[in-house]
Amino acid sequence: MNMISNAETAHPGMGAIVHDGGVAFRVWAPNAGAVHVAGDFNEWSEDAAPMHAEEDGYWYADVAGASVGQEYRFLIDGPNGKISRIDPYAREVTNSVGNAVIPDPDYDWEGDAFEMPAWNRLVIYELHIGTFNSEEGEVGTFAAAQERFGHLRSLGINAIQIMPAAEFAGDVSWGYNPAHVFAIETAYGGPRAFRDFVKAAHAEGFAVILDVVYNHFGPSDLDLWQFDGWSEDDKGGVYFYQDHRANTPWGETRPDYGRPQVRQFIRDNAMHWLEEYHVDGLRFDMTLYIRNIEGHETEEDSLPDGWSLLQMINAEMAERFPGRITIAEDLREKDALTDDTGNDGAGFGAQWDAAFVHPIRETLIAESDEERSMETVAAALGHSYNGDPFQRVVYTESHDEVANGKARVPHEIGGDEQDHWAAQKRSTLGAALVFTAPGIPMLFQGQEFLAGDWFDDTVPLDWAQSEDFGGIVRLYRDLIALRLDAEGECRGLSGSGFEVIHLDDTRKTLAFRRWNGEEDGVLVVLNFSGEARDDLTIGCPMGGAWRLQLNSDWSGYSGDFGNHQAQDFEPVEEPFDNRPFNATLAIGPYTALVYSR
Repeated sequence: MNMISNAETAHPGMGAIVHDGGVAFRVWAPNAGAVHVAGDFNEWSEDAAPMHAEEDGYWYADVAGASVGQEYRFLIDGPNGKISRIDPYAREVTNSVGNAVIPDPDYDWEGDAFEMPAWNRLVIYELHIGTFNSEEGEVGTFAAAQERFGHLRSLGINAIQIMPAAEFAGDVSWGYNPAHVFAIETAYGGPRAFRDFVKAAHAEGFAVILDVVYNHFGPSDLDLWQFDGWSEDDKGGVYFYQDHRANTPWGETRPDYGRPQVRQFIRDNAMHWLEEYHVDGLRFDMTLYIRNIEGHETEEDSLPDGWSLLQMINAEMAERFPGRITIAEDLREKDALTDDTGNDGAGFGAQWDAAFVHPIRETLIAESDEERSMETVAAALGHSYNGDPFQRVVYTESHDEVANGKARVPHEIGGDEQDHWAAQKRSTLGAALVFTAPGIPMLFQGQEFLAGDWFDDTVPLDWAQSEDFGGIVRLYRDLIALRLDAEGECRGLSGSGFEVIHLDDTRKTLAFRRWNGEEDGVLVVLNFSGEARDDLTIGCPMGGAWRLQLNSDWSGYSGDFGNHQAQDFEPVEEPFDNRPFNATLAIGPYTALVYSR
């Protein structure tokens, strides 16, 4: 067998490197005495393809007879004997405990000229491939998810955020237990199916944002664990910390962010999704546990190497892939996460905003109106990071907010009665807040048709409800159309201008203005009371005609809604709410009105 060991002729890259003359292999195993690559190409011989030592613990071999689609493994002579390992850089595996597969590097991306929308015009739809479009007892696939693109196109969203799709243990999971971070989950269809999904999404006008997990690996089906046979105190070996820094809420599997080869591994993984799959952004799972050990904001608890790794990845992405977004789930309201790396920030484009989702959900699900604080709502609406409201993602439902002891907003309000009047009214009032607040709005799969209960990775989304609650779907569609200024009437919703112009905590009413320029403007009027208000007087910052764009109490959205009439208005020049003009309006219970000037 033809083996190449000359460094000048060695092919760059890691894992299986396909080239015209065969396949080269490279692996990092610094404590190995010898490494061989075995696979279909050499009848799984343990000694036919020895790998040659390179610098810094890397091993390399070039196998002339190897080809795309063949399976392989690394055989490592470790400190305690010979062990067999799946390639850490495997782009494809047979399953989480099977073999690596030599990947096909060729894919026809012709026609994929998608351009990422400006971040202030993003509307994100989070979904879980395994349950988004599947039958009972089956696992959803990328191909099956594509069958619902028509619904998403009609809804009006322009970005799909996918829960983690890297190979995990078994076939059913949320995805936050990655076993092989470069491989696409086999049960979802594998790497080609994901490329097909991305290309089809782009053709529909959807950006694709992928959830990635770097705060821990595994913990099960994890060949990275003691990868080359070495460890200290029986911890994870070369890919992981060997002391208390290994501890995470998911086991002792925190990567060693200070080790150059591990930093490179994680960096390569992040770039892999943009380079090889054309994704438009990455959402980083719980960055709190990348930058801290136990999640405490103390100097002793911090992980400077984790912080610098985030900076390194974000800086490179910003330089090489301008316009693509990284989103942090940190939930500690830390400005530095979305500050520029030049200011020692982490450099994320946006972060999930705990200052919005938690107070807004509490306000919506509170049993009595007296518990709803308009000051709390106003603070949540006006929150921002580094003075930029589009550095935050705002939402009332996500995979985390509808599981782990919490349920969907309609379920929290009305229990199993998904058509409960208050559940419909207050959940859609929350939706109006999401799509009119400054920030990047996000909804979770099925939210637009009152999906109830809590998220379960074994329970398919009930698409029959999209017909049962077709009016609610229309309300979401109308809100998204306003958010994206589809009719040229609500440009202000894409601007950073925000001010509260009316707040009455006794009557539970609130009004705020949004703008994107001096002359444009959107006025949002909210009633957090179960009683209609026919004499709601609010201050107004300017005169002229204000046109009603949306009344969430319209009976066309639900037969249970009161169709409480609201009208266009022209304010009178008389001070009120410290504004030069005022108007008296009518608004239904738990209702949002949206006006444009």
